[in-house]
Amino acid sequence: MKKKIFIEGMSCMHCVNHVKEALEDIGAKNVDVNLSAKTAVADFNETIKDNKIKDIIKDYGYEVVNIE
Repeated sequence: MKKKIFIEGMSCMHCVNHVKEALEDIGAKNVDVNLSAKTAVADFNETIKDNKIKDIIKDYGYEVVNIE
């Protein structure tokens, strides 16, 4: 299932790499993080709930504003 995640707190390519790593750590595939749009788009297994996505990104120091 493809999800678009709106993220606050990213300011550089290092941040982009952190977010990509965080999402890949929970099994996301085809992760594309866009710094200027402050979003990440990725394919998730249906067992990965939005709260888990929010928690892992928060653990890496960023805030999820919304998930579509």
